[in-house]
Amino acid sequence: MLNIIIVSIVFGSIVALAALICGTILIVLKTRSRNSSTGAGDPEEARTIQEIYQSLNRMEKRIESLETILMDNKEKEGHQ
Repeated sequence: MLNIIIVSIVFGSIVALAALICGTILIVLKTRSRNSSTGAGDPEEARTIQEIYQSLNRMEKRIESLETILMDNKEKEGHQ
C-alpha cells in the first residue's frame, strides 16, 4: 500500500510540473505575440519615457552642480 502512495505522489508531481511548465510557456508566448503585434509601442508611452530620461539628465546635472558647491564650501572651510 505504501508503494502505491509513493508512486502516485511521484506521478502526480511529474504531471503537476509538466502542467506548470506548459502553462509558463503559453504565458510567455502570449505575452511575446501581444508585444510584437503592437509594433514599436504606444507613441504616448515613448514620449513619456523620453520625458523621464530628459528629466533624469537635468537632475543629474543639478546634483553635480550641488556636489561642486558643497566641495567648494568644504575646501574654503578647511583653508580658513
